[in-house]
Amino acid sequence: MKGSILFKFSWRYFKAKKSTQAVNIISWVSMLAMLVGSASLIIILSAFNGFESLVKSLYASFYPDIRISAVSGKTIELNPEQLLQVKNITGVFAFSQTIEEKAVIQQNAFQQVVVIKGVDDAYIKTSGLPDKMLRGKFYTGDAENPSLVLGIGIEQALGVMADRSLLPLTVYLPKKNLASVSAQPLDALGVSNAYPKGVFSIQSDFDNKYVLTNISFLKSFMNFRENEMTYLEIKAIPGANIATVKDQVKKILGDRYKIEDRFEQNRTLYNTIRLEKLAIYGIFMLMLIIAAFNMVGSLSMLVLEKQRDIQMLKAMGANNVLIQQIFLLEGILLSSIGSFGGVFLALFICYLQTTFKLIPLEGASFLIDYYPVEWRVGDLIAVALTVIVIGMAASWMPSRKASLQKILLR
Repeated sequence: MKGSILFKFSWRYFKAKKSTQAVNIISWVSMLAMLVGSASLIIILSAFNGFESLVKSLYASFYPDIRISAVSGKTIELNPEQLLQVKNITGVFAFSQTIEEKAVIQQNAFQQVVVIKGVDDAYIKTSGLPDKMLRGKFYTGDAENPSLVLGIGIEQALGVMADRSLLPLTVYLPKKNLASVSAQPLDALGVSNAYPKGVFSIQSDFDNKYVLTNISFLKSFMNFRENEMTYLEIKAIPGANIATVKDQVKKILGDRYKIEDRFEQNRTLYNTIRLEKLAIYGIFMLMLIIAAFNMVGSLSMLVLEKQRDIQMLKAMGANNVLIQQIFLLEGILLSSIGSFGGVFLALFICYLQTTFKLIPLEGASFLIDYYPVEWRVGDLIAVALTVIVIGMAASWMPSRKASLQKILLR
């Protein structure tokens, strides 16, 4: 009953024409400022979400769901029994053994420092990289006849066409586990030739850095032991709980190995994305707080205009709390209409962008030709609640002033 009375008074004051035109104008301006501010914040957050999803999808093409590496040093050793136990974990789809090492690739006068990655036959099941082939085919050869798959940046730096090259590339690699240290530094460096077979394109961090080849070739070439590797990369079954799978792997292998999910493998990237979103949210929240000053002005003028109504309500028995709640609810109505209007406006603009691609990305080097947007329910709720809370805070002082009005009826 009390709530109904409060809403009736607040709604009546909201829609009623004020005696002074300036009060109407300031009220609508404050509500419009809340609407535009909330819509802008949602649109910016949706754009961040779109780019975040795009970046994550690109990194997911290269980084596995779970990666096992050494706590100290560069390599690990897992025997067949341990590998079988990992394979039998519920939620594990496949795993791949990989080796990574810095190398120099040379073609005539052109040289490029790269990270060469040896992969086994199961790599096509654990990685999305084979689906990112730009030209040629994903083929790494075998131990005797290795082949190379280049990132597009490396292909351009060497001046070759990976899918058409008739000449091999020269690979310089350090040898591991040497029985004795030679007096000649070059004795620790191996040289081999391999033909390029294809080129991939994911993202510049990978395109300009990685070359893939056969793991058996690298093991033999670098004097690795049979069960030695740099990483064991695990692909989980779609929908599987990654944390649960990770815990099961840890139970089998213990604390001697570093076991990381995709977030932990790219902690800096994901933390940067989160901090950027928080920074944008904070900046726009300050803008909404500034916009709320219009609401303070409009409500203060409304209180002055309704002095006689306040005095009459008090004379009829209304206490200070009731008067304060009426004008507080007035401010909540203004901010709520602004926030929900902003939500619907933002959703409409996001729909137009995803459907008609109204705002393009300039340049020809992007994977997509328009700004990606992806709205999320959590963002909508957070923005709407933020605007309402700011409106409530802005309404407190005028509503408090209204509740302190004294009865001066004659």
